[in-house]
Amino acid sequence: MDSKTIANGIVKAVLSLTGIAALIYFIYEIRSVIGYLVIAAVLSLIGRPLVYFLRRKLRFNKLLAVIITIVLLLGIFLGIISLFVPLIVDQGHNLALLDIEKLEANVEQIYYQILDFLNVSREIAHDNFEQTSFLKNFNYSLIPEFLNNVISGLGSFGIGLFSVLFITFFFLKDAWVLEDGILMFVPDENVIRVRKSMTMIKDLLSRYFIGLLLQLSILFVIYTIVLLVVGIQNAVVIAFLCAVINIIPYLGPLISAVLMVLLTMSSNLQFDFTSVILPKTIYVMIGFTIGQLVDNFFSQPYIFSKSVKSHPLEIFLVIIIAGLVFGIIGMIAAVPAYTVIKVIAKEFLPQSKLVRTLTRGLN
Repeated sequence: MDSKTIANGIVKAVLSLTGIAALIYFIYEIRSVIGYLVIAAVLSLIGRPLVYFLRRKLRFNKLLAVIITIVLLLGIFLGIISLFVPLIVDQGHNLALLDIEKLEANVEQIYYQILDFLNVSREIAHDNFEQTSFLKNFNYSLIPEFLNNVISGLGSFGIGLFSVLFITFFFLKDAWVLEDGILMFVPDENVIRVRKSMTMIKDLLSRYFIGLLLQLSILFVIYTIVLLVVGIQNAVVIAFLCAVINIIPYLGPLISAVLMVLLTMSSNLQFDFTSVILPKTIYVMIGFTIGQLVDNFFSQPYIFSKSVKSHPLEIFLVIIIAGLVFGIIGMIAAVPAYTVIKVIAKEFLPQSKLVRTLTRGLN
């Protein structure tokens, strides 16, 4: 091998690495656009069955069916946001009229009631409470800065919302746009198989996301009933938050449990800990446990196995492995990504015994 060949190899390697680095940098710079595309793709998969229903059952033309679907999705989103508006307004009003000393006294009272319930000495704990009092050490100058950041973020949110709706509209109206964009990078001999795989992927992912919404809706109803029966303020908003957090597999229920306990206790600061706060918290946790049992033994295994046609144990292992490798984001994206991989493997590796075993439920 002469020096010229070695030099050419080095130049090609440097150019390749430079191109890869430039591509990675470019993707990083347009990450927000990629995020818009991903969200729009998910929304289009959710709205796809509704568009088909309006076109086939009610005989709407495609444009009208897509517009109705977009308006419905936007209405659901705005309805969810409206749930939080009264809560935010009330909390803002309370902050404006907040008596810090009275609030600290209430928190300190609950703190001592917990100590009495756990049979812990008040004298020892008093010094610790004084040293760690979050209300005394809290930097209230951060509040205006936080509000400014929120207001500036609303502009970016508005642009993002418009972009997502605009992209979703065309994904629903002209589904071939996304398909043709992907097929541009596919060799001609594989176009038919890729197109077939994409059709199956869209069907399965639509079923998955609709199943996920059904799962969260079941939890939302159970949580709402429990909180209303116990008499917790803002029960609907708390139930919605805890249900949405449950989208994180396995970690979500733990976070929801802590959040529900904290919000239950904070809603009853003015009452006695032993006779009111503790019993209500126990009742809420019993209802939360019932909801999780229904979710773990009925909703998740049945809905997910039917939507993506995978065994519950298979889904469990995929989520655990994705969580260990990629963290929380990996756990959330595990099932959709695994479904895509299964469909592609079934189409391009049908001779593999492992692929045939894993994809035998796919038709």
